[in-house]
Amino acid sequence: MARPMPLLAPVIMATLFMDINGKVALITGSAKRVGREIAVELARRGAQIAVHYRSSSTEAKQVAGERGAIFQAELTDAAAVDRMFHELTERFGGLDILINSASVFAAATADDATPEHWDAQMDVNAKAPFFLAQRSARLMRSRGAGKIINIADVAGEIVWPAYLPYSVSKAALLAVSRGLAKAYAPQIQVNAIAPGPVLFPENYTEEQKQAAVERTLLKRAGSAQDVVNAAVFLIENDYITGEVIHVDGGRHIL
Repeated sequence: MARPMPLLAPVIMATLFMDINGKVALITGSAKRVGREIAVELARRGAQIAVHYRSSSTEAKQVAGERGAIFQAELTDAAAVDRMFHELTERFGGLDILINSASVFAAATADDATPEHWDAQMDVNAKAPFFLAQRSARLMRSRGAGKIINIADVAGEIVWPAYLPYSVSKAALLAVSRGLAKAYAPQIQVNAIAPGPVLFPENYTEEQKQAAVERTLLKRAGSAQDVVNAAVFLIENDYITGEVIHVDGGRHIL
């Protein structure tokens, strides 16, 4: 007589999507550039946006509009960050989304880099995102879910000799992203976006811009909207964590 097959526990299939509408999102460095565009898009989708800035108060107020509030902080100052989170919690009651977009970008080669180059870029580009994520995770866990997205750079994987400390700081940020994804799972998803030539530094010459474009597979510059689209995708997808999305025209595989 055949033995009955053992009953297997059912596999739980869950498709969950974070609805941006009504969520509270903190976007660092969101008075300008990519951070600004992400903040504007999240507000358009119904999020309550916490617009962080360091010195661009006028631009920050414009971004915040009616659906947001502005928060000034030097992100390398622990007391200032504490104050920002206290004010954010008082205003919004909690936090669902953190976008670490604030960044420092300065040229320095292996020969001319100084301790100041290293400290400034490591502190802002890697250390600050870690501790912002740490503080944010405490608020997110109380709500049972959260999303953290770090704006990295293709330079974190393809080290630029003319920007060595910057490249190392972005490589560190990628490591931070993967480490936090492990630490905060399953409630919080942590991912990174690595842009390529999307928004050029203001001091770039046309020759520098063209050289950056030529180092991509697509042979053209991207746009801030490309990064925005990737951020929205990561927020709305609950089954991606520890990932790096390259928005670089294929630069990272050349």
